Amino acid sequence: MKMWGFGNGIHHYFSKIRRQHHNQLLGRLFSSSAAFGPPPSRPLRRVVVTGLGLVTPLGCGVETTWKCLTAGQCGVRAITPEDLKMDGFDKDIQLLTFDQLASKVAAIVPCGSNAGEFNEALWLNSKDHRSIARFIGYALCAADEALKAANWLPSEQNEKEKTGVSIGAGTGSICDILDASRIICEKRLRRLSPFFIPRILINMASGHVSMTYGFQGPNHAAVTACATGAHSIGDAARMIQFGDADVMVAGGTEASIDALSIAGFCRSRALTTKYNSVPEEASRPFDCGRDGFVIAEGSGIMVLEELEHAQRRGAKIYAELRGYGMSGDAYHITQPHADGRGAILAMTRALEQSGLHPNQVDYINAHATSTPLGDAVEANAIKSVFSTHATSGSLALSSTKELYVDLLLHVELQDLEIVILLNNYFCNYIC
Repeated sequence: MKMWGFGNGIHHYFSKIRRQHHNQLLGRLFSSSAAFGPPPSRPLRRVVVTGLGLVTPLGCGVETTWKCLTAGQCGVRAITPEDLKMDGFDKDIQLLTFDQLASKVAAIVPCGSNAGEFNEALWLNSKDHRSIARFIGYALCAADEALKAANWLPSEQNEKEKTGVSIGAGTGSICDILDASRIICEKRLRRLSPFFIPRILINMASGHVSMTYGFQGPNHAAVTACATGAHSIGDAARMIQFGDADVMVAGGTEASIDALSIAGFCRSRALTTKYNSVPEEASRPFDCGRDGFVIAEGSGIMVLEELEHAQRRGAKIYAELRGYGMSGDAYHITQPHADGRGAILAMTRALEQSGLHPNQVDYINAHATSTPLGDAVEANAIKSVFSTHATSGSLALSSTKELYVDLLLHVELQDLEIVILLNNYFCNYIC
C-alpha cells in the first residue's frame, strides 16, 4: 500500500511538472508567433486552361466527342446483362439481377481498338495494370490527351515539382467491391487480390497520373458526388493562385456501370425508368416529362496553368478560370432545399471571386440532372442570382447533359470542356 501510495504521489508530481512545462511551451509559442508577424501577402495569380482530354459515352477523345456532339448523336443506350460486370456470378443470378433493375438505360464508353474507342488492352489489361481499375484507366487516358494537347510533358525536376494533380471520383470501383464480397461469401478469402484496396481508393486516379509522369506537386482527390468535378477544378485553380503549383492536371473520372451501382440508384429512385424502350429520349433536362437521371461513365481532364507560365512557353490558351464558388445547403442527403440556397450561394461566390457582374454572363451550362425537383430548384436559383437578366433573353441557358448525361461526379468538368470547345469554335477565342 505504501509503495502504491508513493508511486501515486510520484505520478501526481510528474503530472504537475508536465502541466507546467506544457504551459511554458504554450507561452513561448504565442509570444514567438506574435514576434513573427503575419505571413507575406501575395497577389492571386491568374489561371488559364491549356489542355483538354475526354473519355465520354460519345467516344474517346476531344475530337471524337466534339464531332458526335455537333452531329447530334446521343451516348445513351439500353443496357444488357453483360454490362453489369457480374462475370464471376452464375448466369441465373446475372439474369435475375438484370430483370429486377427498374432502370435499363445507361451511357457507356465505347470500347475497342478502333479510332475514337477506349482501348482496354492499352489502359487496363496489361500485366503492369493489375492495380488499375476502370475509373483509373479512364483518368489516365484523358490525362494523356490533355497533357499532349497542352504540350506539357516536363523532364526537368523543378518543373515536375511545380506540377500537381487533382482528380476526383464519386464511387471508385464498386464492381471490385461486389466481386470481393462474392469471394467472401464463397469462403475463398485467400483468392482476394492483393491489389483490391489500391483498385478501389479514389485517390489512386491522381496517384497513377502523378506516377506516370513524375509530377511531384500537390496530389489531391475530391469526393463530393456530383460536385466532385467542379471541386477538383476549383481546388486545383486555388493551388495555382496561391503558388503551390504552376501547372495542375485537374478533373474527374467515373466507372459506375455495374449491377450494384445501378441497383443502388434505382432503390433511391434517382434514375429514369420511363424510357427503357427509347433510351435516346431518357435524359431530358428541364423537360416536363423528366423522371430521373441516366447513369453514365467516363472522364474529363484539363490542364490548368498560371497565365504567365503559359505565355512564356507559348502554350495555346483555351480559356481563363475567373471564379469558383462552393457551398452546402445543410438540408438533406440528396434533395436540394426548395429555395435553392445552396446553388445561390455557390453562384454568388463564384461571381464575387471573378469580379464580374451577373449581367456580364451570357451563357450558363446547367447541372440539370433531369430530376423533377432538382431541375426546378436550379432554374429558380438562376432566376434569383441573375434576376431580370435571366429572363431578358440575353442570358442563354442549356444543358449538354442531354447528350452524354450524368457521370455522377465530374459532369461539370465535361460540361465546362464542352463550353470551352463551343467558345473556341464560334469565337476562335485565345487569351
